[in-house]
Amino acid sequence: MKLNAKKGKNQVAKSTETQSREEITERIASVEAALQAHTWCDLEIHGKFGKEEKISFISDDMLIVGCDIGSESHFIRAIDTRGRELSRDAYEFSNSSEGFGLAKEWMLKLAAINGKNQIVLGLEPTGHYWFCVATWMVENGISVVQVNPYAVKQTKELEDNSQDKNDRKDPKLIANLVKDGNYGMPYLPSDVYAEMRTLNRLRDQLMEDRNRAVNRLHRLMTIYFPEYKDAFGKFDGIFTLLVLMEAPFPEDILKKGAEGLKELWQKEHLRGGGYQRAGKIVEYARKSVGLKEGLAGGKLAVRVLANQVMMLDRELAETERMLEEQCRKIPHAEKVLKINGIGGTILTGIISEMGDISRFDDVKEIQKLSGLGLVACSSGKHKGETRISHRGRKRLRYWLFQAARSAVAHAAEFKELHEYYTTRVENPLKKLQSLIVIACKILRVIYAILKNGRTYNPKKLLMDIRRPEQRTAIAA
Repeated sequence: MKLNAKKGKNQVAKSTETQSREEITERIASVEAALQAHTWCDLEIHGKFGKEEKISFISDDMLIVGCDIGSESHFIRAIDTRGRELSRDAYEFSNSSEGFGLAKEWMLKLAAINGKNQIVLGLEPTGHYWFCVATWMVENGISVVQVNPYAVKQTKELEDNSQDKNDRKDPKLIANLVKDGNYGMPYLPSDVYAEMRTLNRLRDQLMEDRNRAVNRLHRLMTIYFPEYKDAFGKFDGIFTLLVLMEAPFPEDILKKGAEGLKELWQKEHLRGGGYQRAGKIVEYARKSVGLKEGLAGGKLAVRVLANQVMMLDRELAETERMLEEQCRKIPHAEKVLKINGIGGTILTGIISEMGDISRFDDVKEIQKLSGLGLVACSSGKHKGETRISHRGRKRLRYWLFQAARSAVAHAAEFKELHEYYTTRVENPLKKLQSLIVIACKILRVIYAILKNGRTYNPKKLLMDIRRPEQRTAIAA
C-alpha cells in the first residue's frame, strides 16, 4: 500500500512537472511572438526622449537584462523593475550565432517564468565588440540600450559596498542603471552614413600609416643626408619621393647629376617648379657630411618607405574620392561647402562622426556628443572654472576644431568674429577659447543647413558682435 502511494505521488509530481514544462513552453512561444525591438528611430526622432521618457519606457512587464561585453564571450544577468534579481547567477555565452541563440533562450525562459512580455538588453559599449550582439538582438525582437562606462565604474560600490569590479558583477550594475533610466539608445549608422564612417576611419588609419612612414624616412635621411631638408624643400612631395626611390643618398645623386634628376621626373610626366631644384639638390649632395657606412641597407629602407608613402597617397586619394561621392548623396551638403574654409575633407569628417542629423532634436545634443559641452564644478561660494567636457566622440571634436581653424584663416566673417572674441572689452577670450566658441558656432550653422535646408548667410553670423554704439543703445 505504501509502495503504491509513493508511486502515485511520483506520478502526480511527474505529471505536474510535465504540465508546468508544457505551460512554460507555451508561454515562451507567446513571449517570443510578442517581442518588439525599439530603436533610436522609434524613440528619439518623434519628440524628446529625456530622462522621464526613459524611465517610462522601462515598464513592469519588461525583463531588464544587463550585459558585460567581452571580445570572445559575454555575461548577462536579469532583474525586474524593482531591482530584484531574477537570474541565479551570471550567464556566459559566446560571441557567435549559437551563443546569441542560447542567450535569447535563457532570457525568454526567465521572461516566461516571471510573467514578462518584453525584453530590454542594456550593455556597456566596449570598443567594437558590441556591434554584432546589439544588431543580432534587435533583429530578433530584443530592445538594446547603452549605459555610460563611467557610470558603471562610479556605481560599482552601490551593489555590495565593494570596490571589486568584474565580468560577473558588472551585468547587474548595468541592469540597475537601465532600470533607473540612466541609459541611451545605441546608434549604428546605416546606408550612406555607414559607408562614410567606414571610409573616414580608413582615411584616419591611412594618414597615421603615412605619417609613420614619413617620420622613419626623416630619421634615415638625417643620418645619411643631413642637408636633405634644404636640398629637397617639400620632403614628402612626388618630386622628392621619386628621387628617394632611385637615388636617395649624396653619392647616388652625384652620379645622376642635375640632368639625370630632370630625366627621372620627365619620365613620370611631372609638371611644376620642382625642376628648378635639380641643381640645388646636386650642390647640397656634393657638400654633404652624411655617413658613408651601411649604405646598401639604408638605400633599401629608404626605397621601401618611399614606395610605401607613394602607395598610401594613391589609397588616400581613392578614399577621399569615395568619401566625397557619398557626401554628395546627403541632402543640402553642398550648401555647407559654400562656407569659406569648410572643404570636402572637413565636411566629410564631421558628417562621418556625427551620423544622421535627423536623430538630434537640438544642436546642443551634438555639441555634447562632441565633448564641446560646457561644464563647471561649483558649490556654495566656490565658482569653478568653466571648460569643455572632453567627453564624447573625440574625432568629431577634432574635425569641428579643424573647421574653426580653417574658417578663421579663410573666411572674412569668421576672422572678424575671432578678432572680436579675443579683443572685446568685457570677458575677452584667449585664442584657443575663441576657436572653440567658433567651432560650436560652425556646428550650429551646419545643423541648421542640414536639418532645415537653410542657406548660409555671413551677415547673420556677425550679429553676435556688439559694437560700442549698440551697447550704448541697449543701456539707454
